[in-house]
Amino acid sequence: MIRRRLMLVMPVLLCMLLPWPVVAAQYNYIDISNPFLRKTPIAVPSFKADAQNPSAMAAAKAASELLKFYLDFTGYFTFSDPTAFLEDPQKMDITGSGIRYRNWTAIGAELLVTGGVEIRDGNTEFELRLFDTVKEKMLVGKRYRGSPEDDRQVARRFCSEVVFAITGSRGFFDSKIAFVSNGSGHKEIFVCEFDGSNISQFTHHNSISLFPDWSSDGRWIAYTTYADKSPRIRIQHVSENRAARIDKPGLQAAPAWVPGKFELAASLSFSGDQEIYLLTGNGKVIKRLTSSMGIDVEPSWSPDGKRMVFVSNRSGTPQLFIYDTVSNRVQRLTFEGRYNTQPSWSPKGDRIAYSAMENGVIDIFTINPEGGEPVQLTENQGSNEAPTWAPDGSLIVFSSTREGKSRLYVMTAYGTDQRRLLTLPGEQSNPKWSPNILNP
Repeated sequence: MIRRRLMLVMPVLLCMLLPWPVVAAQYNYIDISNPFLRKTPIAVPSFKADAQNPSAMAAAKAASELLKFYLDFTGYFTFSDPTAFLEDPQKMDITGSGIRYRNWTAIGAELLVTGGVEIRDGNTEFELRLFDTVKEKMLVGKRYRGSPEDDRQVARRFCSEVVFAITGSRGFFDSKIAFVSNGSGHKEIFVCEFDGSNISQFTHHNSISLFPDWSSDGRWIAYTTYADKSPRIRIQHVSENRAARIDKPGLQAAPAWVPGKFELAASLSFSGDQEIYLLTGNGKVIKRLTSSMGIDVEPSWSPDGKRMVFVSNRSGTPQLFIYDTVSNRVQRLTFEGRYNTQPSWSPKGDRIAYSAMENGVIDIFTINPEGGEPVQLTENQGSNEAPTWAPDGSLIVFSSTREGKSRLYVMTAYGTDQRRLLTLPGEQSNPKWSPNILNP
């Protein structure tokens, strides 16, 4: 397979493939489906720049540090110690023709990222490459042109190329996370970048707002709010002053967008018990999806939109059930424990994450949608709730009280590399990861 020459034009950023041949990815470097993932050693030297140009040097340093941070966030890599480098990053060849691969394999680096930064006529040009030092070949080569402030976009876009080259997945670098925080004095919905940066407040109801969920195109967030005293769902545009409501009495809770459609499921009680209904993106009821003597809540869709997992107490205690939209059949999924809630279907389709209570403590588990033994991901670290998947299914964001107050944490799909996502006043909960919404 040979990659075609491609040019992407953005408002402030131009990206193009380098003119040299680039070896197509074989996707055999990192198996992200392996629960015993071995992290790949990678070296990321400081990017080259004209030492006489302080602006270029600053841009080069910022871009290389950002790229390391983003790659580290994936959990796929270990980084070679710069003090062990056998090459001077400001003197080494970055194009491939003169790279001394043995100097990098000697310090254990199996992958190498090189970069150069130039500032011309007010524009900043970034030239970045990824090399396999063992096979001695270039895997990715990119040039980006934009303003000096575009280092964050450049780092994210190149990281997406790196992850695609070694896993076959584009990663999560163009995604965001919505969550609930009470730091303002009220439970409002906030939005941040995938790494916890660039936090902004989304709702300003001075009330309680919960359970945000992103539409597939990232343009809408549906959520439950008590701004009108009783819980009501609002469907709000992310960047425009447009919103819709559901014109039905009773309780309204936990909206969940259908993948690829301007439709969502939600739990409504206007007909009696809380049941799950399918709605248009404008809040109009299309049809009823569940019917039982119990309460049905918290829907989450499979990636193809053909199945929906939800919580029901129809068996006596809260358990997970799966509804098939084709056959209209409902099957029970969880049988262990007496309290299983907050399901989240992986974008890969192979696992469902959920919260389960045992001995008064809530922890996060995953289970195969076809059934089987659940896998516990958190343990002995406070209560852990509300798991939500990255758009590539490699990471999970969740809330935890392991430090006292409820905060947001991130971990791999197998429960490793658990670390705090962000720092804000108050408590944070109900996270929801968006799809990759910034891709052109």
